[in-house]
Amino acid sequence: MSKDYYKTLGLARDASDEDVKKAYRKMALKFHPDKNKAPGAEERFKEVAEAYEVLSDAERRRVYDSYGEEGLRGNGGTRFNNNNSSSSSSGNGATFFNYKFHGDPHATFRSFFGDGDPFRMFTQSRESMDTDDGGAGGGAGGAGGNPFGPFGFGGMPGMGGMPGMPGMPGMPGMPGMPGMPGASSNGNIRFGGPGPAGAGGGRRQQEQDPAVVRELPVSLEEVLTGCTKKMKISRTRAGADGRSSRVEEKILEVEIKKGWKEGTKITFPREGDDSGRSIPADVVFVLKDRPHPQFKREGSDLVHVASVSLCEALCGGSVRVPLLGGRHMTLELTEVVSPGWRRRVQGEGLPLPKSPGRRGDLVVEMSVRFPEQLAPATRDALRSLLPAS
Repeated sequence: MSKDYYKTLGLARDASDEDVKKAYRKMALKFHPDKNKAPGAEERFKEVAEAYEVLSDAERRRVYDSYGEEGLRGNGGTRFNNNNSSSSSSGNGATFFNYKFHGDPHATFRSFFGDGDPFRMFTQSRESMDTDDGGAGGGAGGAGGNPFGPFGFGGMPGMGGMPGMPGMPGMPGMPGMPGMPGASSNGNIRFGGPGPAGAGGGRRQQEQDPAVVRELPVSLEEVLTGCTKKMKISRTRAGADGRSSRVEEKILEVEIKKGWKEGTKITFPREGDDSGRSIPADVVFVLKDRPHPQFKREGSDLVHVASVSLCEALCGGSVRVPLLGGRHMTLELTEVVSPGWRRRVQGEGLPLPKSPGRRGDLVVEMSVRFPEQLAPATRDALRSLLPAS
């Protein structure tokens, strides 16, 4: 049965690009397997990612709207006149669209939300409310939570707007009413940890310490295959009395995905020092490529500089080129090679971050070795090859 990507995201067919983004944001957070353990949630998470990949790309959406899922797969035999990267050419010069979902909904999620924690805003709301009222009634702020549970109003949000009871000014204990302890003059409830009293008897929201950022060196071989690194950190933890502290060590496991680029950030929320007076800092690792003796990186491509003699550059020859991972290949030189000459070897680079099953290219760049000196007879022979002036 053909997939209905609009139905998957709950959209009409005339939805705008912004509508597509909003729908994916909502559905991805709802069905993310880290937060939703219900049966079938992980499969829905994947379906939502695939629908977004199609509808957020103008060309894919145009093909899908015109020819459906079969058109995306190239099964409709529909010819297009474009240079889209998802199209392919047949032997007779016709271009056919061909797209297949890469199968990694987490890659789509990271691409959309970045490397931070999109759930952190909900986590902070729950913890702040629990801190204020001792956790009575359960946390709030998450999907399906009761925002007034901790205050003893179980199941009755919106008391300030009950039919037949408009206003009810000055009633203590009613959320959002003037005169309520902990409420601001405009009726907004303030959440946060202990702090000096402010206007209206409220308490200041607890601030978080600045993030602790550390570089994490990785080799190109590790980026090629992916890996998990174990990083030991030392941090202080405040005692229960709020005055003493202790130093503890913890191992953080950093999962490096295939193809991740230099500068990618991996965040461990609230794993820094805990003074007891503020929210512990996040620990952030930033990927840093280690220098490689044979390759340098250009995005998902690898560049290898091969050295050839002047004779080989002019007359041809063969060059043995290393490949990442320990293999080698032979490159035949059949044309005159000038300094800076480049040739691409497809599929021998690094995995693409958004499509780990595909790889970039290996770019072989030639460095021509010129002789330091020439014998007089050789110089005369070369001069004889020059055209007469």
